[in-house]
Amino acid sequence: MKRLMGLGLSMVVLTVLAVGSPQEASGQSAGLVSSVLNKLEQNRQSLKSLRAGISMEKYNSQLRDKETSHGVILYTPATGRNANVRIEWNAPQHEIITVSKGQYWFYRPRLGIVYTGSSSSAKNPKASGIVELMNMSRQQLQARYEPFQDVREETLWGGVSTIHLKLVPKGSATFKYAEVWVDSSGMPVQTKVVEKNDDATTVRLNNVERNVKLSDEVFSVKLDSNVKVIKG
Repeated sequence: MKRLMGLGLSMVVLTVLAVGSPQEASGQSAGLVSSVLNKLEQNRQSLKSLRAGISMEKYNSQLRDKETSHGVILYTPATGRNANVRIEWNAPQHEIITVSKGQYWFYRPRLGIVYTGSSSSAKNPKASGIVELMNMSRQQLQARYEPFQDVREETLWGGVSTIHLKLVPKGSATFKYAEVWVDSSGMPVQTKVVEKNDDATTVRLNNVERNVKLSDEVFSVKLDSNVKVIKG
């Protein structure tokens, strides 16, 4: 498997700076931070399950090339980081990734291969950042990231109103920074992770359905007897 934070602010809302004094901007930015923290925590506590469309755009900074995948994500929270997740990519290739009961499965039907192993020891998939944010408490966010930067309101394509945040990790990390867009319900509907070499992965949720009924079976992969299993 391949792969928010104190209340202080180091930046103010850019759009407010253009029309108000620094003191007014800082106050409004602090209000956005307080609002989004509350919404994120409320969403985490009330979210029992999720079904949504998912897209992932991977940008190669050296080649200046983009590769986009589309599919469906299913999610239910669990204790700690042991959330149940199923991501089924339908384009450009059919692939299924599931995480359940401390185990991951990465099934590539076209090749007749499935990779499996412990989810705690495996590298996180690129789409996992948005899942981690749904499952992360306010205290965990504060411990992992510096105070919010570039806090502003932004409307995504499709007319989705969000609050945008730039997250810089504390200490050493495998990435440079991340951007997160949180909708009015507190759901992180888009994330962008920028690597140290300026490669970037942007993940977007659409047609979000909260607290739908999901059976445990959807987090398992049914395999034919001829599928080769590779343990990691």
